[in-house]
Amino acid sequence: MSERVMISGSVAYDTIMVFDGHFKDHILADQVHMLNVSFLTPRLKREFGGCAANIAYSLRQLGGNPLVLAAIGRDGADYLQRLAGLGIDTARVRAFDDQYTAQAFITTDLSDNQITAFHPGAMGSADQVSAQADGERVAWGIVAPNGKAAMLRHAREFAAQGIAFIFDPGQGLPMFDGAELRELIGAATALTVNDYEAKLLCERTGWSEDDIASRVKALIVTRGAEGSTLFEGATRQTIDAVPIAKAVDPTGCGDAYRAGLLYGLSLGWTWLESARLGSVLGATKIEHAGAQNHPIDRALLAARFASAYGRAPW
Repeated sequence: MSERVMISGSVAYDTIMVFDGHFKDHILADQVHMLNVSFLTPRLKREFGGCAANIAYSLRQLGGNPLVLAAIGRDGADYLQRLAGLGIDTARVRAFDDQYTAQAFITTDLSDNQITAFHPGAMGSADQVSAQADGERVAWGIVAPNGKAAMLRHAREFAAQGIAFIFDPGQGLPMFDGAELRELIGAATALTVNDYEAKLLCERTGWSEDDIASRVKALIVTRGAEGSTLFEGATRQTIDAVPIAKAVDPTGCGDAYRAGLLYGLSLGWTWLESARLGSVLGATKIEHAGAQNHPIDRALLAARFASAYGRAPW
């Protein structure tokens, strides 16, 4: 098993409902000031989600050694059992009986438009979980979307202990102002964002992508079907997207990418090879519904890696 990876981020439930129609046929543009609309959703499923749990799922299936830093509520016992059953260390997942676990309620129409409501719940108390290593060997850390206070605390704790870590602001990016983002980038070893987040990050900090890349060992910008870009100082490399059979569900693809990246880094791989494995994991995830339902077969992953990049990773 590879060395320990500490994963700070959310643990959440995703309740997904499908409306067998189109939102545009029921929302009147001239009546949005007094909106009162209801959608019948005959299809419903509840999935395990949250960035920390999603990353840990793929990392553990690869053979990694994740430790989750997160908070759950009084309804999270089954989630905790699931993580433990997968062999994921949950010693730093704290339960709060006076709150619910974070959860997203997502309604999708037949045009793949989505209306989402997100309840942060116990995630807002995740700053009460410590990222102190307590003498154990930690190869890498990651600060993924979580409660704002938790993201700040865990980034500062990683930096104070000299633990290399990735700052992955994701959907939590709008919570931070420019000064906070500049502090977090300055403390981080690396940064991962998608192309939209990269633009917002540049706007908030006043720095260009090249400016940001000069302040970390690596900056990775994912671009969906266009692949991803790896910045290492002044060097920029394109990582081609891995061909897929069918795009089923993009939920959790970014988290799968980060799991592959962290697995490679925890084994001492280069940034390029680690990011390529991330790309393979992202392609594997998008072919399956839900963020934690994709099977990970090391032999098939190696073959897919070799087909895309010319050599097997192991």
